[in-house]
Amino acid sequence: MKWRRVAILVTVFSLMGGSLLFADSSQKMRLLFNGLEVEDGGYVIEGKTYIPARDLNGMIEYNESTKTVNYNKPNVHMFLFAEETVFGDIKKTGKLKFNVFSQIDNLKTDISAVRVSITAPDGSSKVIQTSEIKEQRDTFWFRTEDYTYDFKTAGKYIVGFYMKSSSGTDFSLVAEKGITVLK
Repeated sequence: MKWRRVAILVTVFSLMGGSLLFADSSQKMRLLFNGLEVEDGGYVIEGKTYIPARDLNGMIEYNESTKTVNYNKPNVHMFLFAEETVFGDIKKTGKLKFNVFSQIDNLKTDISAVRVSITAPDGSSKVIQTSEIKEQRDTFWFRTEDYTYDFKTAGKYIVGFYMKSSSGTDFSLVAEKGITVLK
């Protein structure tokens, strides 16, 4: 009877020890990306940091047959033009007609469309323009048509540049440009 109790205790402690070792080698962490907290966070496992690739502002493609993740983030440089003047900060709020010029290079995957949108400080978003891409190139330029937006409140507005992979159905954010509306 005594040996049975010892065997049960050894088994229980062995299981607990394995759980404690696993708990010590894996730790959930907060992840801040460009100053904003990523909802899923990340993990430190055996001294290595793992973060969700989908949160890195790029195009993610998963190939089930090869078990391969392809992450592509081209260089995107955006310039905001009001008439012929480049701007980033606005001294007063109100309606402004502008367009977005984007230079894209180092694109290593085929895309079917691009989208430019603007997000207000309250989180509301409006699409400035969406366009199909017919000719595939690793370097190209894209300029939106003139767009009038009402900057109603002071704060940080974000212009986002999105791409849709030829094999995908969703747009992925690949670059952002900030506009600060001063009081």
